This record gives sequence, C-alpha cells and structure tokens, in this order.
Amino acid sequence: MEKIGIIVCGSNGRMGRSITLLLNDYSRLVFIGGVDSSYSDDEITSLAFSAMEDLESKRIPAGKFLTLKEALHLTAKIKNKVVIDFTSKSASLIHAEEAMLYNTPIVIGSTGFSDEDANIIKGYGRHIPVVLSGNMSLGINVLLNIVYDASKYLGEGYDCEIVETHHRKKKDAPSGTAKMLAESVAKQRNIDLNERGVYGRCGDVGEREKDEIGILSVRAGDIIGEHKVIFAGNEEVIEITHKAVSRDNFARGAIKAAVWLSEKNKGFYDMRDVLGLKYS
Repeated sequence: MEKIGIIVCGSNGRMGRSITLLLNDYSRLVFIGGVDSSYSDDEITSLAFSAMEDLESKRIPAGKFLTLKEALHLTAKIKNKVVIDFTSKSASLIHAEEAMLYNTPIVIGSTGFSDEDANIIKGYGRHIPVVLSGNMSLGINVLLNIVYDASKYLGEGYDCEIVETHHRKKKDAPSGTAKMLAESVAKQRNIDLNERGVYGRCGDVGEREKDEIGILSVRAGDIIGEHKVIFAGNEEVIEITHKAVSRDNFARGAIKAAVWLSEKNKGFYDMRDVLGLKYS
C-alpha cells in the first residue's frame, strides 16, 4: 500500500511526542516533520527534501519546523501526507487554514473551540478532508453511546452531572470530552446545551432546575484525564466513569484518523465518523 507522510503540529508537546514515537509502529506511515513554536533557529534542520520524494524507502530525515506553512511548502512534492495537530485553539485555526491552502488533510485534536471557531474549521472541510474531535480514544467515543442510551432509558427523572479531571497544565475548561458527553445527553433529551449547561456553581444559585446539565472541572497534579457522568434519581445513583491511563490511547486514535482521512477527498468529520459509530 502507498506510504502516508505525517506532519505533527505540537510535536514537542505531550501528545505530539506520543504520536511521533508511535508512528514507528506503523509500517505504512512515515514521520516527515514536527512543527512547534518552541524550536529555536539553531534546531531547525536543513533537509535534502528531494530524498522525501520516495516514501517507499522510509529513509527520510525528519525535520523540525517553526510553522506548518514552512513544512507544507518544503514538503510540497509529497502528495500523500496528513497533518496531525495537537496545539491550541488559536494555533489550530491557523494550521487548518494553511492545510487548506496546501490541499492537505488535517486531524485536529485541540480543544476549547467556540461554535464560531468550529464552523470556520467546518468550512475548510468543503475543500479538504478534516477530522475535528475533542477526544480521539475508542473508549470515550463508545462511552458517548452508552451515556446517550443511559439518558434515554433512565428518563428525565434522573439529573445528569459531569465531573472532569485533568492535569494542572490544561488551559481550557471544561474539557472537550466533557462537552461531548454533555452534548450526547442534551441530544437525547432534545435540549440546547448552550442554554441548559451549568459550569460549576457558586453562591446562592437556587435549586437545581429540571433540565440542567452540570459540568464541573478539576485541575490537579499530572492526571491525564478522568470523566465521570452521574445520573441521580430519587432512590439511586448511577455513575459511568472513564479513566485514561496513557496518552498513547489518544495518539493511536489520532493516527487511525489520519490513515482514514488520507482516503477522503474532502469533508468535515469527527472521531465517531472514523470509528463508524452512530447513536441508536
């Protein structure tokens, strides 16, 4: 099968490093460069990019780039390549536009996007293939179905609250995964999360309203990611929990998305499309 070149944005970050290392496990994939603003000028490698024309050889020197635009320009001869981006919402918006300009598929795992941001990225899907997901793991995406079904069978008599916990360095809250879980409940209950979502409580907030979906964010230590969905009725409480024990889980999902995306011409997708998951 044809080789696929991979450019990793945020390659010096936690997720970027995981992805870069795991690419060695896939014979079809070739790491052709890392993009990270933390590289200094003396770290940027001058490469003989003509060597990259033959991806079959897998004898390709990996490059370091300050910008995705630079990477895409210098690797223009490699037609079959995909960008995997785990940076920040602001950087990812720039990278998505640059990927579109260079007609290159992109997988985005950054979080914290507003609806307006997401619509901008969705627009790029009219020109190139794009996967945007708040969580790339198989477990979380299956969990969305479980939560949806639990909400359906338990009914509105059970209040729903979500608690998400991440490491102290995570900058956005709530997590993209918590939003996805809340959206699965809102979708089942036919309510608007923008109107009924409650993000933490403080002061004299009054009694909990019937259709509220509460989301609480915790930031502490080096916790990779934990999410708990609570359905509380008058006589019982059901808790559904997912704990990430390694970032490799998310990295493998992103790599799977990149391979899947390489076979698409254009379109806007999420990880559930990649995995073929649908709500019942």
